Amino acid sequence: MAIQMIGIDHSVAAIDIRTVFSFTQKKTVEALEIIKQEKGICGCVLLSTCNRMELWVSTEEGCVITLYELLCKIRAIHNDEYQKYFTERKEEDAVQHLFRLACGLESRILGEDQILTQVKGALVTAREHYAADNVLEVLFRMAVTAGKKVRTNVTFSTGNHSVIHRALQTLRQEGLEVKGKKCMVIGNGEMGKLAATVLQQEGADVTVTVRQYRSGVVQIPQGCRRIDYGKRMGLISSCDFVVSATASPNYTLTKEGLQAVDLDHELILVDLAVPRDIDPEVQKLMYIRFYDIDYFKVDVLSEKMKAGIREAESILKEQMEEFCNWYRCLDVIPRIGKIKEEVATDLDLRLYKILHQLPMEVFEKETLEKQIHRAAQKVTNKMLFELRGRISDAAFRECIDGLEEIYACQVSNAFDFNEKGE
Repeated sequence: MAIQMIGIDHSVAAIDIRTVFSFTQKKTVEALEIIKQEKGICGCVLLSTCNRMELWVSTEEGCVITLYELLCKIRAIHNDEYQKYFTERKEEDAVQHLFRLACGLESRILGEDQILTQVKGALVTAREHYAADNVLEVLFRMAVTAGKKVRTNVTFSTGNHSVIHRALQTLRQEGLEVKGKKCMVIGNGEMGKLAATVLQQEGADVTVTVRQYRSGVVQIPQGCRRIDYGKRMGLISSCDFVVSATASPNYTLTKEGLQAVDLDHELILVDLAVPRDIDPEVQKLMYIRFYDIDYFKVDVLSEKMKAGIREAESILKEQMEEFCNWYRCLDVIPRIGKIKEEVATDLDLRLYKILHQLPMEVFEKETLEKQIHRAAQKVTNKMLFELRGRISDAAFRECIDGLEEIYACQVSNAFDFNEKGE
């Protein structure tokens, strides 16, 4: 079994490059269906966010597969012009990256909150479509657990950690305040709702677009108004700020559409989506000031942030060692399972006579026997995995070999032991 990943992110690729390899939820599911059919691939997870796209796979030992070519096949790309933007990682290098990613150490905004939810969501999607195998399931679950532990114990700064918070901070530094201003948020998904909530909390007058075709009751953030998405252009002329954050593959605002709007004041357009929501050509229009997600970034790390990184890395080291211990023992896990069962059975047989002489009802004896059996398995499991973390891999495997030999001859003798009453 082997773990490998390929990824493209904001640190090496501009938004227009990342857009080529971004996946909506629907496209993610379609891609997973294709990937999991590839020979040698045991499991796959696809993570696609505004700042990055990563494909994770676990493969059979000795399997040779070029993940870039696989992505190009899915995206119908027939050359290698984008390969220079990708990074590939394997085994422990890949594991370390995912753990750092889950706690926000690889994010544009250090320690951001959203990435943990996105990593967890990628696993859920893969699981729901039977794409994630046991290795990736355990890897992603443990990375999420590590991310939660870092979030609980480490403070990177006193501010909030999200793109919209960073965007408002940057705009404020440029003399642009949203308090008392009329704002429209295009999109009522996770990021759109967060943007609307933050703007409203900052004192803006916020209207959120809602699409009519959606069934059921559509909730918008408290304190905000709603408008049908199709009527958004009619509201723009009265807005001071427009934030667009959808998962749409098409522009929500175009140059042609804005040319038809009668503007007589400055309009701030903020595009938080990948692929782009707003046609970048709009910045050529009078009164328009345009910002995309790549504009908002952290350039300098404070001493407090650096201390937070060191603390987070210390936590991650411990969590990664736990996964690596599990992963290195992957091939012996079935053997450990058999040893656990044999130990429990051995104990069952040795206690058989004692238990059946107890003044208890039959169902009580059966319940007690099951509890003892499970307890023996848990104790054996804990003992072996604690031992694994304290000795070399070779020594541990010798222990497993020895236990298998012991129980190969002892379990069959346990019943004779009780029969003789010894």
